[in-house]
Amino acid sequence: MALRMWASSTANALKLSSTVSKSHLSPGFSISRCFSSVLEGLKYANSHEWVKHEGSVATIGITDHAQGHLGEVVFAELPELNSSVSKEKNFGAVESVKATSEILSPISGEVVEVNTKLTESPGLINTSPYEEGWMIKVKPSNPAELETLMGPKEYTKFCEDEDAAH
Repeated sequence: MALRMWASSTANALKLSSTVSKSHLSPGFSISRCFSSVLEGLKYANSHEWVKHEGSVATIGITDHAQGHLGEVVFAELPELNSSVSKEKNFGAVESVKATSEILSPISGEVVEVNTKLTESPGLINTSPYEEGWMIKVKPSNPAELETLMGPKEYTKFCEDEDAAH
């Protein structure tokens, strides 16, 4: 009963109806069985970061799935502007009420923008991981690295398999 009430309140908060099928959700939005959202048009790393590549810039953040497992984020450590990041190497960290976790870059490149809003409001990572909670913007040094990342369907399956194994 408590789980049903939680699911109902979560659906209400997300403005979802329990009678609405996935086809009626906004385009590019899907829900996995653990209520994490995975968006179309993004690429995903198996370390749970996402990338949105637009023109010569790639925006990077952590996924809804990752923030859900972290719990309430209370601090975000981000790199300096104009610093370099390398694929699968640490570029920062997030501290939650549960733990501190390193954030790995899904691609290599130069940091061209840092989300300074996260200094004052690190909880944006929880409330808006794909919009307001982005972390850095990078000018990719090797755009081919984007092709090594997962698409939405692959990432959803990856999360489901990972959660089932735990």
